[in-house]
Amino acid sequence: MILRNLLASALFLPSSLLASAQNFNFDEINYSPARTVFKLFAPGKAKNVVLNVYAKGDVAVDPKPVVKKRMRRLGDNLWTVELKGDQKGKFYTFNIGKGETPGVFAKAVGVNGKRGAIIDMGTTDPKGWTDDRVLATKNLADIVIYEMHHRDFSIEPTSGFRNKGKFLALTEQKAIDYLKRLGINAVHILPSFDYASVDETKLDKPQYNWGYDPLNYNVPEGSYSSNPYDPATRVREFKEMVQALHKAGIRVILDVVYNHTLDLDNSNFQRTFPDYFYRFCQDGKPSNGSGCGNETASEKPMMRQFMLQSVKYWVSEYHVDGFRFDLMGVHDIETMNDIRKELAAINPNVFVYGEGWSAGQCAYPARELAVKAYMRRMPGVAAFCDDMRDALRGPFSDDKKGAFLAGIAGSEESLKAGIAGMIAHPQVDYSKVNYSKEPWALQPTQCINYVSCHDDLCLVDRLKASVPGITTDELVRLDELAQTAVFTSQGVPFMLSGEEMLRDKKGVHNSYNSPDSINELRWENLKRYPQVFSYYEGLISLRRNHPAFRLGNADLVRQHLEFLPSDDDCLVAFRLTGNAGGDTWRNIIVALNANKQPRSITIPDGQYTVVCRDGIINESGLDTIKGSQITVPAQSAIIIHD
Repeated sequence: MILRNLLASALFLPSSLLASAQNFNFDEINYSPARTVFKLFAPGKAKNVVLNVYAKGDVAVDPKPVVKKRMRRLGDNLWTVELKGDQKGKFYTFNIGKGETPGVFAKAVGVNGKRGAIIDMGTTDPKGWTDDRVLATKNLADIVIYEMHHRDFSIEPTSGFRNKGKFLALTEQKAIDYLKRLGINAVHILPSFDYASVDETKLDKPQYNWGYDPLNYNVPEGSYSSNPYDPATRVREFKEMVQALHKAGIRVILDVVYNHTLDLDNSNFQRTFPDYFYRFCQDGKPSNGSGCGNETASEKPMMRQFMLQSVKYWVSEYHVDGFRFDLMGVHDIETMNDIRKELAAINPNVFVYGEGWSAGQCAYPARELAVKAYMRRMPGVAAFCDDMRDALRGPFSDDKKGAFLAGIAGSEESLKAGIAGMIAHPQVDYSKVNYSKEPWALQPTQCINYVSCHDDLCLVDRLKASVPGITTDELVRLDELAQTAVFTSQGVPFMLSGEEMLRDKKGVHNSYNSPDSINELRWENLKRYPQVFSYYEGLISLRRNHPAFRLGNADLVRQHLEFLPSDDDCLVAFRLTGNAGGDTWRNIIVALNANKQPRSITIPDGQYTVVCRDGIINESGLDTIKGSQITVPAQSAIIIHD
């Protein structure tokens, strides 16, 4: 009964529109110097649909429209109006009687995003833009993801950046050189579409937000541009950022938040087509699987089409290389598969991944939602591996509770599952894995391995909270040990920006609106902890240079990855055999020891070259050892090969 009611609510549109939903184009504005045509998807029963045209984009300084025109109905739920002459430079809103809105698919907006902008998008392309492309990726396991917030990365006073907190900071040579030296090849930028919580007219006052409060999904955020009043500037500067990163061989992954809006009643969705874009419970109240007061309904034809067109627009207009879906578990499986299919048709190199969970119960059958447990039904989509994350540092629900890194036994099998990329592996007993009691990945490239990200304690703060009396030396060792597990695993490695400089956020768990003093990267840390950056740099180089760590195929992983037996808790070791993936090293052994004392482990008898020990990585070799046993230093890793 529930499913039947949900389907009925999803399909209340006229059959003519439902039948053509897959061909529907949210082309709300079509500009030319001769005329501008507006089209709006809005209820056919609306009594009066009005287009307002303004001289300026700032609502506060320009309250009265220069043109006000009724739109005429075009089909069951389509409205249109045409303005003759060159309208470039003007601003617009629609009103169906629910309040003014720039529509749901504005491509340019005025300051604070309350009004759409009429611009010529062709004039926003930087020089050489036609030659820019989404970067090719032969094997998704080759990707190394660096999650960053625009403001965090460059705002610190001693950072040395000219364009602090802006898109353009990532065009500066300092940023490019730094990212290339670190070795990452993909930046995952926190929400960079136009969000609601920062007042773009008051950027002289400190304001901070991660941006998970969507306003206009298809327009770059104005506070990250040099001039939020000029609609073309934010568009052009976002493209300049992408172009600069692409020239450096670095992909751009956009964090997208289609699962909810800032609120329901005042959202562009609700003011354009009331109640259609959202899910509701049987009692008529908004469903809240997002934990933010509302959730969108991806299964409804036009919401699904909106999401499909939006991601394709970011790829075609902005050359974005991938998408991270916030609370992907709110969306339905069919929609996520459609997104992956349609993006692959444009460019098979586009990477799609997300959070395989929701923040609450959704008003849609759980078995049809894109949660981690059903990733095998989404073969081209990846998900974050909280199994490995929490095996290393402890549960998300308790900051003070440790796990493997704290020397607490019981997480070894969960760690092994993450190392294997959450695929079926004969040596992984999923009955002992913390969250997933069966493998959820068909391929290791469906598994995003990480130990920290933006919406949690960063690694340093988590170690301080969960390891009583931790010293600075211990902090460095355990930090490096955690990332060794991540970067030598068979999934796709992911790291939070600043971890390479031993970043902390002063113990704040959820810093979404904390000041810069909490969130900013402290660039002086590079001088305080040079060994940490050097270790991260070495780890990433090791992964890049040795295909054994990034096989990208489940059968190859099962063929070449074997776990070595150990009688000790908090000690996990594995071997990559037979020149895995065409590696020049015949057999590679990685041993991870979280104990406060050295531990020994039995290995196949032979002569080995040590390339990682005591916080130092050198692929040319640090030492050679012989025999059938190795000693792993306390709270650190050792990597050897023959």
